[in-house]
Amino acid sequence: MSPFISVVVPTYRRPALLIKCLDALINQSYPANRYEIIVVSDGPDPETFDAVNTFRTDKLVTIHILALPEKRGPAAARNLGWRSSQAALIVFTDDDCLPHPQWIRAFSDVYRITGKRMMAMTGRTIVPRSNPPTDYEQNIANLERAEFITANCAITRNALQTINGLDEAFTMAWREDSDLQFKLMKRGIRIYPVVNACVTHPVRKVSWGRCLKEEKKGMFDALLLKKHPEFCRMKINVRPPWHYYAMILFFVLAWSGLISQNIPMLYFSCCVWLAMVMLFAWKRLQNTAHTPAHIAEMIFTSAWIPFLSVYWHLYGSIRFRSFCV
Repeated sequence: MSPFISVVVPTYRRPALLIKCLDALINQSYPANRYEIIVVSDGPDPETFDAVNTFRTDKLVTIHILALPEKRGPAAARNLGWRSSQAALIVFTDDDCLPHPQWIRAFSDVYRITGKRMMAMTGRTIVPRSNPPTDYEQNIANLERAEFITANCAITRNALQTINGLDEAFTMAWREDSDLQFKLMKRGIRIYPVVNACVTHPVRKVSWGRCLKEEKKGMFDALLLKKHPEFCRMKINVRPPWHYYAMILFFVLAWSGLISQNIPMLYFSCCVWLAMVMLFAWKRLQNTAHTPAHIAEMIFTSAWIPFLSVYWHLYGSIRFRSFCV
């Protein structure tokens, strides 16, 4: 008999995306009575509850919906989900993902063949994007090359219990999946790649300059570095690149020249800073869209990203007591 599987989907105030995900999940090739879907809202969310409770299907799949008492991040939502589940194998995806019809079966087949009580699996993620894509789409497309992401993975209950699940100190969707991967590796729990376990991760439309808000996530690089310094050195560059510091330096020198009325310093520093901003924007525009709005966005955000990146890394260094700047 096919093993019983629990699918955990964290969400928060995105009912339209969630319904598309649920529609893909109930139309799996896997026996409908051999898996359950557990939706976990990251805090009070009446709209999501209404959407799930009114979701109609003639399938035999059981859908549960839970909620955290307050917003605590997707890691906490996933923990509530798998700890409330019934299965020995837990499969994770996100509310903005569309699992392919063979997704659950692909994980199940590997789990059944290996017969291991302590194991994890990572699937394949496809990110459709425009031609040419925007800079934001390019960033999301990095998910296609990621070794392990919680948007498309499966872990046995025994393995999750051994590593105590996800670290809820990661209160945003950033680095919690790397932390999970590294904890599994430290315990010697093998992670199997399952290329047939495929999800599509559409890139949703975002507001102009959204990348500036994304820099806040950088604070959790310090936490990851504190917990797993050896793996961070091997696999992830968690510090801002050197040219961010150079851009900030010349910006500060320009202001110093203005305040001290040192005109040569002012002009020189301004020219170097502007040149570095334009070079940064030019690099980000390589192989991306060249519409006037996108070009303007790249120039504007390229001037601000270094400051925000260094600030949030410094903030994380202080908050988590781990030097990451």
